[in-house]
Amino acid sequence: MSVRFAPTVHGAGDHWFIAAVAAIARQKGVSGYPGDGTNRWSAVHRTDAGRLVSLGLQEAPAGARLYAVAEEGVATREIAEAIGRAFDLPVASIAPEDVAEHFGWIGRFFTMDGSATSSATRELLGWTPDRPTLIEDIDGGAYSG
Repeated sequence: MSVRFAPTVHGAGDHWFIAAVAAIARQKGVSGYPGDGTNRWSAVHRTDAGRLVSLGLQEAPAGARLYAVAEEGVATREIAEAIGRAFDLPVASIAPEDVAEHFGWIGRFFTMDGSATSSATRELLGWTPDRPTLIEDIDGGAYSG
């Protein structure tokens, strides 16, 4: 089997995309989002992703393609607003021409529209993600440490 993970695999201890966006917000003193903030990132909590891998190893047929996606698309503006709340920072749009300078290497990714679905995986394995959403994780302090 193969497993494709959402671009945002989140939760306490995450050191990738959301942690990088939060670090940039703290460094710059503003929680930014690219353009109008309507581009989306799919997301899955790391515990739900782990459960899916385990379930897939136990029950998926050979050659199965599984998608670890709990949320099909979280708007980047919502992500920035949650980070702003978490760190008591203002939230602002970053003009498309300023994204690379503001966000650095992550800017290219943060401007992508990365929605995805796991409906076939859920149907195949009966997998139902039940851990906190990305926004709940940010609001709950997962990136404050």
